[in-house]
Amino acid sequence: RSVSRITKSTNLKMIRSGARIARLPLRSLAGGAAAFNAPRGLLQSNAMLQQHVPLQTTQVRYRSTPINTVVMFVPQQEAWIVERMGKFHRILEPGLNVLLPIVDRVKYVQSLKEIAIDVPKQSAITSDNVTLSIDGVLYLRILDPYRASYGVEDPEFAITQLAQTTMRSELGKMSLDKVFRERESLNISIVESINKASEAWGISCLRYEIRDIKLPSRVHEAMQMQVEAERRKRAAILESEGVRAADINVAEGKRQSRILASEAQKQEEINRANGEAAAIMALADARAKSLRIVAESLSTEHGRSAASLSVAEKYVVAFEKLAKQNNTLIVPSTASDVTSMVAQAMQIYNNLSGKKPATHQHQERDVAATMLNESSIQIDPLPSSFDSQHSVDGGSKSNSIK
Repeated sequence: RSVSRITKSTNLKMIRSGARIARLPLRSLAGGAAAFNAPRGLLQSNAMLQQHVPLQTTQVRYRSTPINTVVMFVPQQEAWIVERMGKFHRILEPGLNVLLPIVDRVKYVQSLKEIAIDVPKQSAITSDNVTLSIDGVLYLRILDPYRASYGVEDPEFAITQLAQTTMRSELGKMSLDKVFRERESLNISIVESINKASEAWGISCLRYEIRDIKLPSRVHEAMQMQVEAERRKRAAILESEGVRAADINVAEGKRQSRILASEAQKQEEINRANGEAAAIMALADARAKSLRIVAESLSTEHGRSAASLSVAEKYVVAFEKLAKQNNTLIVPSTASDVTSMVAQAMQIYNNLSGKKPATHQHQERDVAATMLNESSIQIDPLPSSFDSQHSVDGGSKSNSIK
C-alpha cells in the first residue's frame, strides 16, 4: 500500500507539471486510469519535458498539452485539438486563440511538420529462401489533425507496424539479387502500401528508405566469392579481348603488307612487261631496218653473191655446233660432200627468193666450191664407217636438216 501511494503521488506530480506517462503496464501504476485520461500530444517532440517509454518495436513521443489560460498562442505548423466538455469542439490555428475557461480543454497537440520515424530491424525471407535483417527510416506528415487524433490510438506505432509488415510482404516477392538491384522500386512499393492504409488516419507517408540490409555470414561469403569470380571473369574477358585485338592488328598489318607487296610485284611485272615490249619493239625495228638494208643490198650487182655466202657460212656454223654435241648428232645424207651442202643451202635461198629455177644446181655447186675456196673454210669429211656406227633417233638422217 505504501508503494502504491508513492507511485500515485509521483504520477500526479508529473501530470501537474505537464508530462504524461504513455503505455506503462497498468500493474505498475496506482491510479493508471487517471494517468491515461490526462491530456497528450501525438507525434510531437517535447520541448519542455518528455518521457520515452520503450516498447517491443517502437517508441512513442508525447508532449504535455498546454493548460487553458483563456488566451492561447498556437505556434506555427502546429494544430491544437480542443474539446469542450469532453467532446471535440474545434482545431486551433496558429496565432491568437481565445478559449472558455473550465469547459474548453486542449486535448491533442499535432505537429504538421515532416516527421522521421526509425523503423527497427526485422527479419524477412526472400523468394529464394534467404533470411535478411533489414531496417529503415519512414518519413510522414499529418494532413488531417482530426483523423490523426481520433482515427487511430497511436499513429506512430500503427505506421511503424504497417511499414514492417509491408516490408516483409514485399521482400517475400523478390529474390536476393533483385532486392539489391531494385532497392528504389522496393521503397516505392512500401510507400504505396502504407498510404493506402494510412489515408483513413489523416497521415501521408512521403517516402521510405531502406537503411541497412544484413545477410547471414555464409550467404555473405558466397556473395563475396561470386563477386571475386565475376571480377576474374571480367579480367579474363578483357585480357582475351586485348589478345584478340592484338591478333587482329597483327593480321591486319600482315594483310596490308601483303597487299602492298603484291601491288609492288604487280607494278614490277607491269614495268618488266613494258620493258620487254619496248625491247621487242626495238628489236623488231632493228630487224626491220636490217631486212630493209639487206633487201636494198640484194638489189645491187653483187648482192645475191653476198647473200649466198652468208647463208653458206651460217649453215656450216650450225652444222659445226651440232657436230660438237656428245649425245645426239643430226647428220645430213651428204655430210661427206661440203660443196653439195653449200649448194643445198643456196638452193633453199633461191627457192625462198623465187628468182632461180632448180635446174641450175650444178652451177650453184660450182659457185659454192669457189666461195669455200675463197673463204678458206675447211671441214674434214666424215669417215665412211660413221653412218654404220652412229644412228639418229628414229632412223632419220637425211631429212633432219630440212
